[in-house]
Amino acid sequence: MTDRYAQIRDPDVRELARLATTLHATFEAERSDPWVNNPSSPFSWIKSWPSSRQVGKIGENLVAAWCTSNGFSVRKSPDSECDRIIGGHRMEIKLSTLWEEGVYKFQQIRDQNYAFVFALGVSPFEAHAWIIPKGVLSTRPPGLRRQHGGARGTDTDWLSVTVGEEHEWMNPYGGTLAAAREVLAGLGEGRST
Repeated sequence: MTDRYAQIRDPDVRELARLATTLHATFEAERSDPWVNNPSSPFSWIKSWPSSRQVGKIGENLVAAWCTSNGFSVRKSPDSECDRIIGGHRMEIKLSTLWEEGVYKFQQIRDQNYAFVFALGVSPFEAHAWIIPKGVLSTRPPGLRRQHGGARGTDTDWLSVTVGEEHEWMNPYGGTLAAAREVLAGLGEGRST
């Protein structure tokens, strides 16, 4: 067995590294990050992407694939005002991985040309989804906040949702994947099968 500190030549630094290793175990035991504690999650690879733009693209493709596998027609948007046309409806897709506090934060919600926000939240072994009408979001319901401060921050919102304590106003728009599928089916045009 090799000494993991062998590359450290300075004995003081070697001792500090040993102490850091001991502390690491203590701090990891206290950590509440669901992703660190569940590295075998089938969704954990999404967390490894450093760019929010790339995570957004992953979300768009994941939602499109899920909708297609459930029989809904899916087309790319002809413009940059929404992400996909799902079941004939313009959808803005937002993906959030679960934050340490047990919260989803659907970010960069803007006033653009879409009818619904498809909010997909993934945690290590669960997923939640809501199909929220744009008109509902325009009423500024509980949980929807300005994402940025100052004069330039008036066009971007985020929606915070605590798992297990979802906002009551969200109930008609999904929660589980099965409930979101029913909401989509109820929108009309919907199924391609």
